[in-house]
Amino acid sequence: MQCFSLTEQDHIAHLVLNRPEAMNTMHPLFWRELDEALTKVHREGSARALVISSTGKHFSAGMSLDTFSGNHLMDDTTPAGRAAIFDVVTDIQTTFTKIETLRIPVIAAIQGGCIGGAVDMVTACCIRYATADAFFCIQEINIGMVADVGTLQRLPKLIPLGVVKELAYTGRRMPAARAREYGLVNEVFDTQAVMLEAAMQCAREIAAKPPVAVWGTKQVINYTRDHSVEDSLRQMGWVQGAIWSNANVRESVTAMKEKRAATFAGLPPVGSFLDL
Repeated sequence: MQCFSLTEQDHIAHLVLNRPEAMNTMHPLFWRELDEALTKVHREGSARALVISSTGKHFSAGMSLDTFSGNHLMDDTTPAGRAAIFDVVTDIQTTFTKIETLRIPVIAAIQGGCIGGAVDMVTACCIRYATADAFFCIQEINIGMVADVGTLQRLPKLIPLGVVKELAYTGRRMPAARAREYGLVNEVFDTQAVMLEAAMQCAREIAAKPPVAVWGTKQVINYTRDHSVEDSLRQMGWVQGAIWSNANVRESVTAMKEKRAATFAGLPPVGSFLDL
């Protein structure tokens, strides 16, 4: 991979944006490699949590501007060309949605600038940690377009709507401290190293729980966000009935009594008809 490195240790996958010289901007290869990495983690099932971090001064400066320079993907000269923009946008939306629908929790560790498409990316994660120098910017309005890969859909679920509108209409930067006040980030740290260790510690705690119970919890939380209490309670019953494990409960309780780490079966690999 040119844009990322992907490693796994002790059931924790670590995906690192590694083009600091380009401020980890998002160009076509970025999207292909990210999609491949997420698909790999999802299908293999050995990882129980995913940490996404970055390198250099900034987490990511968002979409690479040269992506738009040729207008080869965004043809606004004909009705058919404009209609095709829908499919282009949907395609890249799908990649970030894979973060949200991944079978395991995803923790973002954000330093410096989290700009434009990077906000789309981290809002699809479950947990966000940031350094004190981090800031968030809905950059799209500053370059004459509407944010279109998830920010305007997910951010209102995370912070007050008036704050979303302020950021989206003005393109202002929101510093980490303010993001923490509004709940966009879970915690702010003095250095990137301390932040990353906190993210890894959180991942280790998640990895110590029954993977199928973590999977079920993620399904229920995401569903509840978008549905009524009544519908969500009904879905909760279906999920619990599908994944309940007396063995996992016994092992959890026994491990606590014996003051040892519990042992649980992992999630199985996921196949695809495309591979047949």
